[in-house]
Amino acid sequence: MTIHYRTAEEIEKIRAANRIVAAALDRLETIVRPDITTLELDREAEMVIRDMGGRPSFKGYRGFPNALCVAVNDQVVHGIPGKAALKEGDIIGLDVGVEKDGYYGDAARTLYVGETKDEARKLIEVTREALMKGIGEIRPGARVSDISHAVQAHAESHGYSVVTAYVGHGIGSSPHEEPQVPNFGRRGRGPILREGMVLAIEPMVNMGGSDVTLMADGWTVRTSDGSLSAHFEHSVAVVRGGSDVLSARL
Repeated sequence: MTIHYRTAEEIEKIRAANRIVAAALDRLETIVRPDITTLELDREAEMVIRDMGGRPSFKGYRGFPNALCVAVNDQVVHGIPGKAALKEGDIIGLDVGVEKDGYYGDAARTLYVGETKDEARKLIEVTREALMKGIGEIRPGARVSDISHAVQAHAESHGYSVVTAYVGHGIGSSPHEEPQVPNFGRRGRGPILREGMVLAIEPMVNMGGSDVTLMADGWTVRTSDGSLSAHFEHSVAVVRGGSDVLSARL
């Protein structure tokens, strides 16, 4: 396992890519509504990314056809944008990746569409909180599984489950680097966090069970029991005294 420890200059380049990610997500939040298609969202995200001098890093990655990964309702991650329109009461996960000047950014948010049931809103809020609980564990000398445990404990305390088949990851000069960052596990395990590590922390939380199914398109992941799923992600640097969220809202 090769873990990269980034210089301050490299972290700023990763931040620059993540600023474009945040700008794209901010823009998508303003236009998500009933009757818009996920393909329209994809085109808007790509326009923002390219206008800001970035490249949509998901597009073409292992053959993925779009700039944006979407996940509607019981979809967990990696859905392909298409012509289907969002409906009142849906929830949608939006995952954006950007490359700029050889460095990568990655973040995700789950949004509700119009008037959404309270139970769906609660799932979204708990998942966002789980991300922040995980980030709160990041400091030099801690362990990767301290992040994992915080995410799992918060999700499960509300009666939800965390997806175990997909995990967070390092990020920097490649979109996916070591170490893996699971959303489950006991504290005190895994690599030690050190200054210069940059991690993409991304809880995927299901209202029902944790099992997921890969669909026939080879990309879209759904909950096996059809329950709702939410996904949040930030790219975070380990810095002296704690963490620096590189994909924070602009």
